[in-house]
Amino acid sequence: MLIAERYLELAEPDGMVTKIPVCLFSPEGRNKQWSCRYTIGWPDGTYSGTGYGVDQFQALILTLQKIGTDIYFSDYHKTGRLYFEKRGSGYGFPVPKNARDLLVGDDKRFEG
Repeated sequence: MLIAERYLELAEPDGMVTKIPVCLFSPEGRNKQWSCRYTIGWPDGTYSGTGYGVDQFQALILTLQKIGTDIYFSDYHKTGRLYFEKRGSGYGFPVPKNARDLLVGDDKRFEG
């Protein structure tokens, strides 16, 4: 079941804006084997990923970090044309400690 959705925006060279949906689905599993699916609707095709954890909270946290990592390592981020709310402000997703040097804007200012 879809539990959260955010739309990033990609400023195209011709001035148009492409919406990039990021969808998070509810954790599934039992005992100490949980997974949490997500999708990112990139212009060149939808990417589907999964985060795993020992419980629902860990699966959610690690999945959010995977989303952040996928975004920050994407070619779309590297162009500087991908944004959420305003250019250069970040995307509002956490990343693992070893990727924090990539953060921009509010993501960098509020890193935890």
